[in-house]
Amino acid sequence: MKTAATNLAPDAAAKRRAGWLRRPVQLQGGQKSAQSKAKCGHLFRAGKWALWIFLFLFLVRTFIGEASVVPTASMEGTILVGDHLFWNKALYGPEIPFTHWRLPRLKTVPRGEIVAFHYPLDPAQIFLKRAVAIGGDLVEIHNDVVYVNGTEVRESYALHHHTLRFRFAPSEMAARRVPAGALFMLGDNRDFSSDSRDWGVVPAENVIGSPLIVFWSYDAPSSEWLDEQPGHRLRFFGSVCAHLLTRTRWTRTGTLL
Repeated sequence: MKTAATNLAPDAAAKRRAGWLRRPVQLQGGQKSAQSKAKCGHLFRAGKWALWIFLFLFLVRTFIGEASVVPTASMEGTILVGDHLFWNKALYGPEIPFTHWRLPRLKTVPRGEIVAFHYPLDPAQIFLKRAVAIGGDLVEIHNDVVYVNGTEVRESYALHHHTLRFRFAPSEMAARRVPAGALFMLGDNRDFSSDSRDWGVVPAENVIGSPLIVFWSYDAPSSEWLDEQPGHRLRFFGSVCAHLLTRTRWTRTGTLL
């Protein structure tokens, strides 16, 4: 009997040890599974939020407004090189992506409005000019003074450089009738602007928005904004980071247009 008891005791102890060891292994596996599920849940929620944010930004950019930088001086006097603008697209019938359709326009372009539009000679380019005359108007320029329908246009915003020898556009322009559904565009920096004096009128349907606010303005020449070479863009980005505080035009940031 002692021998049997002696033989049974190690078996029972072994079973107990085996059972004791198995339980922690099962618990550890359950913890890993729970952690894996929790991590997948976090990733799913993060991906869902990222998708909603992307969709929101896409809809805002498509139908409400868009941000862009002004790289040239053609509107100087009102808008400077390096001004970062947010412009409203909702009023002028935003384009529906992947189609040639547009939403209905909520307003027509009035005389004197600054608008963004597809450049007629290269629609991929977006220009920013002031509409000084609309369809049916008779527009002419004498000694740098603009006349619409025989009446002088008071332009406190227009900038002239009378001492310059070289000008982009002449100070005289014979009378032109603006066709129906078109706009006659001029840059406020009259001596440094390529506009309707050079390449003609702009179809009103080319207008895609009007600037609302300067949300940031950084003082850098046109050459810095226009050079698209990757190496230059990287160096320019580094320069902006280094001089952000000193070259930001703080008094212009937040300016309404």
